[in-house]
Amino acid sequence: MAQTLTRPATAAPPGLPTASHERRGRGGAGKRWLYTLTPTASVVGVIALWKLVVVLAKVPAFLLPPPEAVLVSFVDALRSGILWPHVRVTLLEAGLGAALGIAVAVVLGYLVVHLPLLDRALAPFIAASQALPVVAIAPILILWFGTGLLPKVLVCALIVFFPVLVTWVVGLRRINADLIGVAHLAGATRWQMLRYVETPLALPNLLGGVRIAFTLAVTGAVVGEFVSAKVGLGYLLKQAEFLYDTPLKFVALFCLMAIAAVGYTAVAFIERTVLTWED
Repeated sequence: MAQTLTRPATAAPPGLPTASHERRGRGGAGKRWLYTLTPTASVVGVIALWKLVVVLAKVPAFLLPPPEAVLVSFVDALRSGILWPHVRVTLLEAGLGAALGIAVAVVLGYLVVHLPLLDRALAPFIAASQALPVVAIAPILILWFGTGLLPKVLVCALIVFFPVLVTWVVGLRRINADLIGVAHLAGATRWQMLRYVETPLALPNLLGGVRIAFTLAVTGAVVGEFVSAKVGLGYLLKQAEFLYDTPLKFVALFCLMAIAAVGYTAVAFIERTVLTWED
């Protein structure tokens, strides 16, 4: 019986890229450049549109200063040294408040998932607490704890607490019951269950809540500084408003936006790094 032998396709030597690999490499590099340049291009586009609106509509500088006036104010604030102390204090308040709110939410969320009776007891209070405006709570906290760092940190923690709690609880409750059962059959302790099963599987939800938390913490810090503060970006905003210095007000606003964006991006980077196993 005659056999028909087919000649195998010529393969590239090991270690040498094929044409398809080269195309994928070029495509991957192009995508990376695109992802890198897109945020920069969007920022440049917004600034150009801002300048266009100011010029064409002839908006007065006290209503909407041109971009170059804000840049000059930013440089002056840096040179005079007045900007960094405000940025540092707001960063400290937001960072400590976010850490406190996340820690309390993670501990309480774990207890709520595993203790149904505690869940029933605390659910009405947790839900009702979100109906209270932070602007109304901040003066009470300052009255109780003074005008120092602590009340601002507590305001940030209160804002951060709820989204982290909800995302963490949802993540824990979405874990397949069969996986929990297998871990129990394998003799896993409560700590091993948390470390090797629950935390890895609920981590995507938790990190999504943490990403939101860092942006909300900046808002909490500003709210506390609006009520009572002698330093901070919220205080700088109030001073700029009092002095009718609109460019300085925009400088403070852009600093707040930058802090929130850096925090959001940092958590997103951690999320991509930690959750590589999902790929």
